[in-house]
Amino acid sequence: MQKNLSDLKKEYEDLSQKLLDPKIISDKKQYQEISKRFFLLQKIIEKQEKLNKIEKNIKESQEIIEIEKDPELINLAKEEIEKLSKEKESIQKELNEIKNNDKKKSSSDNIIIEIRAGAGGEEAALFVKDLFEMYKNFALKKGLSFNLISAHPTDLGGFKEIICEVKGKKAGEYFQFESGVHRVQRIPETEKAGRIHTSTVSVAVLPSPPKDIDIPINPNDLKIETFRASGPGGQYVNRRDSAVRITHIPSGIVVSSQNARTQIANRENAMKILKARLYQQILEKEQKKVEKERKTQIGKAMRAEKIRTYNFPQNRITDHRIKKSWGNIEDIFEGNLDRILNDFQK
Repeated sequence: MQKNLSDLKKEYEDLSQKLLDPKIISDKKQYQEISKRFFLLQKIIEKQEKLNKIEKNIKESQEIIEIEKDPELINLAKEEIEKLSKEKESIQKELNEIKNNDKKKSSSDNIIIEIRAGAGGEEAALFVKDLFEMYKNFALKKGLSFNLISAHPTDLGGFKEIICEVKGKKAGEYFQFESGVHRVQRIPETEKAGRIHTSTVSVAVLPSPPKDIDIPINPNDLKIETFRASGPGGQYVNRRDSAVRITHIPSGIVVSSQNARTQIANRENAMKILKARLYQQILEKEQKKVEKERKTQIGKAMRAEKIRTYNFPQNRITDHRIKKSWGNIEDIFEGNLDRILNDFQK
């Protein structure tokens, strides 16, 4: 990045206006790309302004040394220069790292996927597991890294909640249409009378904060608790109090992780989830400046809407946003989501 400060500020102002454009806000991918650049510039400008101020203060102290005759004032000026020089070196190093990261910008688009059981009790929890497996199969077919962060299992083999991280090229693009409420209609394994049940599961796709964007978290704002993992047993339950719950006091966000074997690993996973949710709040805050009355795909209101129905007796999946249906549910749940994705991109 070879632009001077005034050029960076001009670009920053231009991007801030674009982030208020309803057309850009409605395009989730474009909005995220612009917001990433916006926050990157914000960080660079902040560092550069600090650097400029330090250089100005160093120059003023040097002038004092040149014109002042009082030895005490000269010594104070020298001490100030030494202090400012160390601060300048530290900030310059940080600024160079930010700029280098910008030049080496990866094509990865890492995301956090949260899948939660809604209405339907155990059947909804079982469908959480089915969606998780479907997304996992799809991600692996696309060559993406798919890592389980947190899971809260139920007695019948389902999950109240599963949170996972997907890393790799176009991860966000592949999963950008999954946020919302997914409805399933099928005969549960526990249903003896053969009746069809309707259950719901909510899916939230959150962009992981890019490495060049700092999500400030004050350790004093965190309440960290440990507890024993709950569940039916097996790989998801630890014998010690290794599960971690973190409460971010200013926002009220509560996250937890119990899948890893150690407290340290669970704490790292919980912090990933917290940073993703805080980053999501930053994006939503920008949107709400002009979208107070308007629902958007990335907004909370969209997640409350039914976006897709999985009708197993009729072997049909219907997406209510584009009014399109697909057959062969089993094939899609093997991870073959390209048919759905392609129809969204037409």
